[in-house]
Amino acid sequence: MTTPPAGQNPYAQTPATPGQPGVPQQPYAPFPNQGTPVPPPPAPSGRGSKKVVRILGIIAVGILVLGVKFGIGWWADRTDAETTSVGSCMHNDGTETSPDLNEVDCSSSDAQFEVVEKFDDTSDDTKCEAVKEATISYYQVGSGHNVVLCLKEV
Repeated sequence: MTTPPAGQNPYAQTPATPGQPGVPQQPYAPFPNQGTPVPPPPAPSGRGSKKVVRILGIIAVGILVLGVKFGIGWWADRTDAETTSVGSCMHNDGTETSPDLNEVDCSSSDAQFEVVEKFDDTSDDTKCEAVKEATISYYQVGSGHNVVLCLKEV
């Protein structure tokens, strides 16, 4: 074995030139997919999106059921005493000890009382004592529908 001159790499190979024996005429073949586009990964199956839609549907139905039970039920349970306003006229279909007030047209012969003041969210009928025109107070409590009506006889 011969010793290479100082400063040279002893393991270096001399570059091969095409046309010499043992050297191919063309460069090596490219690595697979080199220079060609890589196909995109397969699209995810619709299974996950169907599950999300199903869950959202169940939540929407639940909200709708709760709305019907609490919202519409509360609205349907409201009485004329709760929905009436100052200036409206009322008729008592019940008794003096168990009144059942219903709103009627003020020009009707059924009109017995006119609402001169209304207090929501309270059952304190002593508030009507400060209302000059009021001769009768009516209060209704229950189911979160507390209301006091200050009435005068028509």
